[in-house]
Amino acid sequence: GRTELSIPVIPFGTQGFGNNFGFVSDEDAVALVKHAVSIGANHFDCARCYGDSMRKLGLAMKEIPREDVIITGRLCCHSASDWGGYGDGRPNYSAERAIADLEDQLELLNIDYFDGMLIHDPGEIDPTLEKGGTLDGLLQCKARGLVRHLGYGMRPHDFHLKAMATGDVDLILCFNDYNLIRQTAADDILPAAAEADIGVMNGWSILRGILTGVDIDAEIERGRWKKEGDVAAAYPIWEWCIEEGISLLQLALQFCLKEERIQGNNIGSLNVEQLEANIRAASTPLPDEAWEKYEARFGSN
Repeated sequence: GRTELSIPVIPFGTQGFGNNFGFVSDEDAVALVKHAVSIGANHFDCARCYGDSMRKLGLAMKEIPREDVIITGRLCCHSASDWGGYGDGRPNYSAERAIADLEDQLELLNIDYFDGMLIHDPGEIDPTLEKGGTLDGLLQCKARGLVRHLGYGMRPHDFHLKAMATGDVDLILCFNDYNLIRQTAADDILPAAAEADIGVMNGWSILRGILTGVDIDAEIERGRWKKEGDVAAAYPIWEWCIEEGISLLQLALQFCLKEERIQGNNIGSLNVEQLEANIRAASTPLPDEAWEKYEARFGSN
């Protein structure tokens, strides 16, 4: 899009090493980040609500030239908790809070600018767009060179459309609405973004692990998931992949990569093995025969 950033098709969501999905030491996190850069996975998408990952990324950035990486961040708007993290109460949508938050994040990461900053999961869209609101604060940061591109990371389609209509949005992240299970982002968000030359990142392409090929029966048995909702919808695809000898992770990622209006599908990695498995799945094309069989069984999307 208009950012002209050349990002890898699988940006590295830093939640992977934030201790939310298993403990990752500082040393292992730094080694993981450096390895990712060495193999071309040099876009890191971070947020305060991603556990302890920002501090760890900051440690890695002491050893990595800033020009070697792309860093996008989030300005969390979940609640009235510190820095808008998870909790209760109405978030602080003021420009002053946005400026203070971004400045603090730069210090935490040991960098002097963000390539992009996304207003993350606001419960209301209008307060972020008002004069003196969140976006106004980030525009002031952009004018100072502290961030180069601005946007939103959220799910509601009407919020995205309203934000994009301002003309001040350079990139967005939609989530949970473009994957093997549903593609509703293609109804409105993707056409609007393409029309406005806005870059698009796609969250939850693997539905928080459901579409990775993990043994769904075993995860249900141990209580991680219930066979309902997205798990129930994914179950026949998982069974079919086993029958056909096809990697569900490969199928899920390449399905999203076929949508040219999406530039990146963010995924977190806990360790080097996961990182390399994700990259292999994204970069090794499935044969046409596999797609023909998939479409014959589940229909074309």
